[in-house]
Amino acid sequence: MPRPILATVHLGALRHNLQRCRAAAGAARVWAVVKANAYGHGIERAFGGLRGADGFALLDLAEAERLRALDWRGPILLLEGCFEPRDLELCSRLNLWHVVHCEQQIDWLAAHKTQQPHRVFLKMNSGMNRLGFRPAAFRAAWARLQALPQVAEVSLMTHFSDADGQRFGREGIAHQVQTFVAATADLPGERSLCNSAATLRHALQRQLGPDGRQALAADWVRCGIALYGSAPDHPAHDAAHWDLQPTMTLASRLIAIQDVPAGDSVGYGSAFVAPQPMRVGIVACGYADGYPRHASLGQDHGAPVLVRGVRTRLVGRVSMDMLAVDLTPVEAHGGPCHLGDEVILWGRSAHGPVLRVDEVAHAAGTIAYELLCAVAARVPFAVTDD
Repeated sequence: MPRPILATVHLGALRHNLQRCRAAAGAARVWAVVKANAYGHGIERAFGGLRGADGFALLDLAEAERLRALDWRGPILLLEGCFEPRDLELCSRLNLWHVVHCEQQIDWLAAHKTQQPHRVFLKMNSGMNRLGFRPAAFRAAWARLQALPQVAEVSLMTHFSDADGQRFGREGIAHQVQTFVAATADLPGERSLCNSAATLRHALQRQLGPDGRQALAADWVRCGIALYGSAPDHPAHDAAHWDLQPTMTLASRLIAIQDVPAGDSVGYGSAFVAPQPMRVGIVACGYADGYPRHASLGQDHGAPVLVRGVRTRLVGRVSMDMLAVDLTPVEAHGGPCHLGDEVILWGRSAHGPVLRVDEVAHAAGTIAYELLCAVAARVPFAVTDD
């Protein structure tokens, strides 16, 4: 039989989360962000749950080709734009919209020969200091694009650095919204500002004023992590607070059970020592499957897991192919454990309970994005409609 580890993508949860984002977005249209292979879910696997979006946003031309191969005829936006001039040829052929964030990209467009003018999103660096034109240079860039016959329409966008909370004791997006509004006040074109966090937290933006709230509503929102069941502002709020459902379950099974005497250690480096006699379950999952090695490094720290639907924790260090869990609470709840018992690393248990990927990520000192994107190619996937 194959090794007992499986990642399951839940299409019904993807559809639910998309509708949740759409409800929060008001009249704005919704980009479903599917970069990084749909945040580790797989574009082809996730497509059935996200095809109700108004458009798809991603980074990679090859991923855009995969979407077109799925017969998606709607908008596709390249969030980082083109990386070299010849990328524009594929944009023309596949009818891709693309971000323009630097002068070189405008130069490439000016030299590009196309019979179909391009739809571009001009990006402002409103404070993230990653990509985009600074406000003082934004209008000149807009004017250059407007003058090009290769450009059909220019939309305006920016990206928030602190949409999940506060910045320097103030609402985290206020300074960027104000910068964007001031610099684009009389420019025509559709707007896109909000990521997942700003979309879900939109109703909370009391400090922005009417101009800021109107700017946030905009024409498009770009929803990423919220579509995949993770709270964009965890741990301030969990996914249940935002009514988001888990879209991926990473499941395995017990492949061995050890009776560990008090004082014996578990795993590499003897990082965990049994404080009393324990039953320890060995699970077919490790860092080569994408599970974070740093999820359990010490005596008292262990990421949560579900065994037979009962919450317990990791003990000892995560190995390449295996990890160990404390079976004490599981057996106290339902009797002895056995080989083959279900283990949920994150997601939904067949016994009913759910373990949120945010909780596992928080225990490992990271974020859900990293865990979802890191599931290894050797892990088999299934797709369900729930």
